[in-house]
Amino acid sequence: MGAVLVAVLGVSLAGCSSTGGKRAEDARKAATAQGKAAVNTPKWTFGMVTHSGDGDTFWDIVQEGAEQAARKDNINFLYSHNAEAQQQAQLVDSYIDKKVDGIIVSLAKPAAMKGALARAEKAGIPVITVNSGSAESKAFGALTHIGQDETIAGEAVGEELNKRGKKKALCILHEQGNVGHEQRCEGADKTFDGKMQNLYVTGTNMPDVQSSIEARLQSDKSIDSVVTLGAPFADTAVKAADSAGSDAEIDTFDLNEKVAAGLKDGTLGFAVDQQPYLQGYEAVDLLWLYKYNADVLGGGKPVLTGPQIITKDQAAKLEEYAKRGTR
Repeated sequence: MGAVLVAVLGVSLAGCSSTGGKRAEDARKAATAQGKAAVNTPKWTFGMVTHSGDGDTFWDIVQEGAEQAARKDNINFLYSHNAEAQQQAQLVDSYIDKKVDGIIVSLAKPAAMKGALARAEKAGIPVITVNSGSAESKAFGALTHIGQDETIAGEAVGEELNKRGKKKALCILHEQGNVGHEQRCEGADKTFDGKMQNLYVTGTNMPDVQSSIEARLQSDKSIDSVVTLGAPFADTAVKAADSAGSDAEIDTFDLNEKVAAGLKDGTLGFAVDQQPYLQGYEAVDLLWLYKYNADVLGGGKPVLTGPQIITKDQAAKLEEYAKRGTR
């Protein structure tokens, strides 16, 4: 009888161990798929403020990732953006006034955001920085930074240009004062064996961007590569090169559906992907982990989501994800 009882208990316990956890996990997955929370933590409110302008596909992907994590984590997610740093700071202040439970912010122009982050810290609101400002994040009181190291990303571009035998490159900066953009071009210049030149353009005016690139390519036929710092500018650079009669290869930072298609058909040479969906998703998820369990991933050091060099070989697979808005 004892042996039988032990055997029955063993089967029973094994059943609980092997199926109970699976049932719970299946339930969580099903809830997430239906847009329901997969956790039973309080309905905390997180606010995200970015330096995105209107219609920027990169930040649409960041927002999509953040919203997906928010649904899973039972978070009331608020999103706002402004290309002007002073307006960004005011948006952060508005979240502080609302007494949100956490703030996610990009630091494209760190000096203008320092005071706002200090006010959030004073209010006891945890902050995670995302995308821009990795060097200032910790000093400004943020828990951690999620994104790519822009200097390292730039260095990867210089190395890739060397592999392709390029001799003279043009780096297009579309937002003056953006420290991340400066770091990208400086990093590329550091590792590139050829000559790197910077060209500043007004990113909010695409016709001006195209004419500026076209004029430079017409005046200097030795330029064999143009590097844009955002996916929406890659197509404009392609048009500029065509109009100028230039054979310069167009390469770009960031990935979207159009860039993936351009890589696939050879219109573009390569792209530097920093995985924006992951930046948004992890920012929300890490804030949730901090609120729930006081976890800080990476010991407070930046959590890197890139860079990853994407070429024609990977483009076909990633195009599927880009079409659904997650790459």
